[in-house]
Amino acid sequence: MIGTHDSTSGAHFAFTDRWGGVSAAPYESLNLGGRVGDDAANVRENRSRAAASLGLDPGGVVWMHQVHGRAVAVVDRPFADDAPVDGIVTLRPALALAVLTADCTPVLLADPVAGVAGAAHAGRPGLVAGVVPALVETMQEHGAVPERIVARTGPAVCGRCYEVPEEMRESVAAEVPEAYATTSWGTPSVDVVAGVRAQLEARGVTSLEQSAVCTMESADHFSYRREKTTGRLASYVWLEAN
Repeated sequence: MIGTHDSTSGAHFAFTDRWGGVSAAPYESLNLGGRVGDDAANVRENRSRAAASLGLDPGGVVWMHQVHGRAVAVVDRPFADDAPVDGIVTLRPALALAVLTADCTPVLLADPVAGVAGAAHAGRPGLVAGVVPALVETMQEHGAVPERIVARTGPAVCGRCYEVPEEMRESVAAEVPEAYATTSWGTPSVDVVAGVRAQLEARGVTSLEQSAVCTMESADHFSYRREKTTGRLASYVWLEAN
């Protein structure tokens, strides 16, 4: 259910796989996305199971309505209705921030000294729009120091698999050169994870660990590019309560 859960200096990071839930195919089985066609009751149960496995209150997780943009919201509680943003920041301990993905890159950041955590959904459009720099900037506005920020990126499609037209590769690389890539079979591709890393490093965030999982290659993870109609993984970040 929880593919990875680690903590460091008061910050927690967790990433789900696709197993341990109640959803039927094609959302089998731990689908955590509420806008993909799955039964709403199944999604609620899956979110409850995932939260319980992490010792979190299921009603105390902040979910976004992700729109592939760069807007970042500062929150101290879950949205009444998932807000159309792709980044969230909190100063509230024990409030978990969640990112939904099925190939895009989930970006989790924390500065435990400042008591600031942030999360972003970085697909190809969000990478180009600058959601990751916007997230870092918002955290800095609330006391975070880039050199202290601990970063994680979760399971995502890798540059060896994310095939795109040549024109798209060129347009992305014009904004984020480090995202220029080639598939394992020799065609144009985009490496969003490499682009995210470059954007973080350009803003002074160098303590980054990235998942080795490529969602398109892993049968244990949802992949939109592989399956089209499928579920969503979740990535969580939260700070320990004092």
